[in-house]
Amino acid sequence: MNNNKFDISNEETAIASPSGCCPFQGDTFPWSRERQSPLMPPPQYAQIREQEPISRVKLWDGNSVWILTKMEDFRELLTSPHFSASPLTPGFPFITPSREAQSKSYQTFITMDPPDHGYYRRTMTKEFMIKRMQELRPSVQQALDGLLNDMERKGAPADFIADVALPLPSLVISIMLGVPYEDHDKLQEWAGNRMDLSTSPEELTQSARNMSKYISGLLIEKERDPGDGSDLLSRMVIEWINPGKLSHDDAVQMGVLLYMAGHETTANQIGLGVLSLFQHPDQKAALMEDASLVKGAVEEMLRFHSITHMNANRVATEDVVIGGQLIRKGEGVLPLLHAANHDPSVFPEPEKFDIFRDQKDHAHVAFSYGIHQCLGQPLARLELQIVFETLFKRFPDLQLAVPFDELEFKSESFVYGLKTLPVTW
Repeated sequence: MNNNKFDISNEETAIASPSGCCPFQGDTFPWSRERQSPLMPPPQYAQIREQEPISRVKLWDGNSVWILTKMEDFRELLTSPHFSASPLTPGFPFITPSREAQSKSYQTFITMDPPDHGYYRRTMTKEFMIKRMQELRPSVQQALDGLLNDMERKGAPADFIADVALPLPSLVISIMLGVPYEDHDKLQEWAGNRMDLSTSPEELTQSARNMSKYISGLLIEKERDPGDGSDLLSRMVIEWINPGKLSHDDAVQMGVLLYMAGHETTANQIGLGVLSLFQHPDQKAALMEDASLVKGAVEEMLRFHSITHMNANRVATEDVVIGGQLIRKGEGVLPLLHAANHDPSVFPEPEKFDIFRDQKDHAHVAFSYGIHQCLGQPLARLELQIVFETLFKRFPDLQLAVPFDELEFKSESFVYGLKTLPVTW
């Protein structure tokens, strides 16, 4: 990945787009966040949004794609029927070789277009309804309390990522799916490889095979005896596989997707949320005083960090105009949700972390937008809310154990976050 700054004033690197627009073609995309501001979006996003909100950039493979930086354009594109989410569609953009391998390593509803998308998504919709998520609340609270007890018992300093942020969502999704938690280390390793932008395509493909083989084995056991359907994989067998509505292989890929999406993203969001409150002790104090602020605080964390910031790749299936810009059939598009979530026309002072912000009924797009928005967002919100309802009551003096500039961020990962978060109390 190219870590150099992109200077949009450098005319020598500008390349006219095939549509004759937007000379923002500098260093290969994606661009890195600045070292001194690792929680901020790459500075080029704001520059481009101001000068040419829909612009073309160059990818690692030499292909040029459109990037969208405004919320209005982001939403318009993701509700248009003229764009495909399938990586098998000619012209689909991949931001690194590893993402190409990952995108082609399995097919689930998130990489399908209608009508297939709707059919397969419906197999999981009721599993993530808010009512069912609330039924999980006692289990999530119990898991969190146990992890915090263990962290306290071991004593300070501790790595909050390793001790709490990563194991909590892993434990919760294991309970929900019916996956033995004792296998979480190897599952996390495989999932981590698949999220790492620097992983070789060969290693990523092998990790994908390992995860599929593991979930397939679990499903075979549940197909023999699904029991009372107390976990999601068992219910999938009873309600979809046995009646012939879903094949075993399709169910395997669904299980892999749910495990990966169910812990990696939430774990990173927990860590970054805690860090942001460390940096804003007044907001941390307000949260400790007034539990009613938790929901708004979680929404601000989601907006501000936008950890799956390049997760809405599309390719045009027809010539279409978005935001006044003609995008031709076969051209790839990257609607940047991190840029949209920092659009000042929607969020005044967007670079300011503010848990008191008016979220306009959750106007952010941290979970994407349109028919492909994240199915598991009720679970993510539940886990985040429980963490921030509990953490600072248990550890009111929790704080960073190292200077901020010593923290390491996962810049090479598809899901942005912290490698470690040393804390003391």
